[in-house]
Amino acid sequence: MDPVLIGQFLAGTMFFAVIGFLLLGFPVAFTLAGTSIIFAYLGLFFEVFDLSSLRALAGRYTGYMTNEVLVAVPLFIFMGVMLERSKIAEQLLSTMGKLFGNMRGGLGISVILVGALLAASTGVVGATVVTMGLISLPAMMRAGYDPKLACGAICASGTLGQIIPPSTVLIFMGDMIAGMN
Repeated sequence: MDPVLIGQFLAGTMFFAVIGFLLLGFPVAFTLAGTSIIFAYLGLFFEVFDLSSLRALAGRYTGYMTNEVLVAVPLFIFMGVMLERSKIAEQLLSTMGKLFGNMRGGLGISVILVGALLAASTGVVGATVVTMGLISLPAMMRAGYDPKLACGAICASGTLGQIIPPSTVLIFMGDMIAGMN
């Protein structure tokens, strides 16, 4: 039988096995690990999987753990958590709201600016959107903003952090580009 067809069949079966085990209520970690190990052995049995590719993973993980540049990522996340927990982000939003208060849409502008600053410091879009939603959505609703516009401004401010330095995506990209030399 053709090895390509066997590989494609095993890949499709593995996908449905993962979905099935998750729907049965197995924990995600055990489902992913167990399914991958079982199908790796099936691939070895049908001679469509090479065991040397598993040995290469250990070297890649060791390379990631010894990389000094990536230490910045958890520190940026920690800084964002501290900004949120110490209420500095909330105070910054209220101060920016007062600064832009006399302008039309001043609160929306301040939400975008504070969200972009918070997103750039944390580097995690989801955390920024949730934090800004908790902080600024009630204030925007009290100010009479349309809920669609308020949610759109909050989501846009969270995604701006991916392109504003120092973001974790840019740190990863800079490390990868430096490793290409």
